[in-house]
Amino acid sequence: MGRKESYEAKTEQLIQPLIDANNFELVDVEFVKEGSEWYLRVYIDKEGGITVDDCEIISRAFNEILDKEDYISEQYIFEVSSPGLMRPLKKEKDYIRSVGKLIDVKTYSPIEKRKEFTGILKAFDEKSVTVDCDGAEVIFEKSNIAMIRLAFCD
Repeated sequence: MGRKESYEAKTEQLIQPLIDANNFELVDVEFVKEGSEWYLRVYIDKEGGITVDDCEIISRAFNEILDKEDYISEQYIFEVSSPGLMRPLKKEKDYIRSVGKLIDVKTYSPIEKRKEFTGILKAFDEKSVTVDCDGAEVIFEKSNIAMIRLAFCD
């Protein structure tokens, strides 16, 4: 496990009790570099959606934990936010919740000369995802999926 993954795992472990205590769902944790800045981002959700006040509650409480634990050596910006409308599918619970819904898939390697697909999520397992794209069933190997998320419909 690399440094990035280690930071994300430790953050998830430390923040989960705080998330549970507030009846939120931990959607994702990421430690990413954008430009010259590192960001530690925590994405939370709840039935009916997350508010700015919800994000502030978690941010304030977890900032104290971050200061005390001091496990990240790089300078970083800590953010708490909603996963948004076009949330990525990362964990099994995301796939379960999205079966039967319209999703977007981008692949690393082309499939039939295409790298972008939109369709209904039909099934998934640990290695693949099956999507109905305009009546044609397409099976994607998870190792070839660059991005998979709920589709945004106007």
